[in-house]
Amino acid sequence: MRRRDFLVGLWGATVTSGVQAQQAQKVHRIAIVHPAMPVAAMTNDPYFAAFLEKLRQLGYREGTNLVVARYSGEGRTEHYAHLARDVVGSKPDVIFVLSSRMARHFKQATTTIPIVGSTADPIAQGLVPSLARPGGNVTGLTILNRALSGKRLELLKEAVPKLARVAVFYDPAAAGVAREVKEDLPVAARALRLTIQPWEVRVADGFEEVFAALNKERPDGLYFPSGPLVNANRRRIVGSALKSRLPSVYSTRAPVDAGGLMSYGADYDDLFRRAAVYVDKILKGAKPGDLPVQQATKFELVINLTAAKQIGLTLSPEFLSPANQVIK
Repeated sequence: MRRRDFLVGLWGATVTSGVQAQQAQKVHRIAIVHPAMPVAAMTNDPYFAAFLEKLRQLGYREGTNLVVARYSGEGRTEHYAHLARDVVGSKPDVIFVLSSRMARHFKQATTTIPIVGSTADPIAQGLVPSLARPGGNVTGLTILNRALSGKRLELLKEAVPKLARVAVFYDPAAAGVAREVKEDLPVAARALRLTIQPWEVRVADGFEEVFAALNKERPDGLYFPSGPLVNANRRRIVGSALKSRLPSVYSTRAPVDAGGLMSYGADYDDLFRRAAVYVDKILKGAKPGDLPVQQATKFELVINLTAAKQIGLTLSPEFLSPANQVIK
């Protein structure tokens, strides 16, 4: 081989090796935004752990080729718009956001940064025109909260056979939750021969006011749709529910882990892992508008036996048997 050919070959190999090294060392930046959970708690949250574990399986290592910035709305919906502008201003490669209302603010703040959302009703919230063809910069997963409202009422009645009146706590400013309470729950309640008692709660202190009023119009059970206000005040809510000795059902398991009676909803471990797959696809060049919004396919029933004992409720083995987890 002539010296010139050898040097050209060596230069080509060096350039190729250098490009590959640069590609291997590229650092991706993602922002994780929760509507209520404190930033410090995200580090130990099992669902975010599942999200990062899936990213690790896909080749991303936080601190090596991945930077994760964590943000919280702290349950203060009036600050969502400002938070969205701050996060967008930091220019992450992808934003992973929980909550339909929060996702709307991010969509208004950017039309270019990809947004992967885990939301209740992305079409009704105006996030995407269709699940199959989202278009734009938003995609993700839908948790089907409204579609599961009837099942939650059914489970509450199975747990409390004499159930007749159910008090529903909800924030009317949360559009998806308001539709669930006004449109979905009444239909399910009629089929189960139940009476729904809607109670509006707009601020954190409103929960105490409603619980005080319940002493006069005592229901047989409590229903809590998901939402920033409920998520941010779950310990306060659970404590009041136990003190009132009323059975309660929730949309997510976090209140049950905090002492609530039971929850039925999407399996968030599965959803977060699937969200990580979408983040990976986008980081590798996929356009969010080309990725269909996926629906939840796994659901979990979580029951807290300690809570049942505290309110004097005996749950049959038949009721407990299909539960994904029974907390004792």
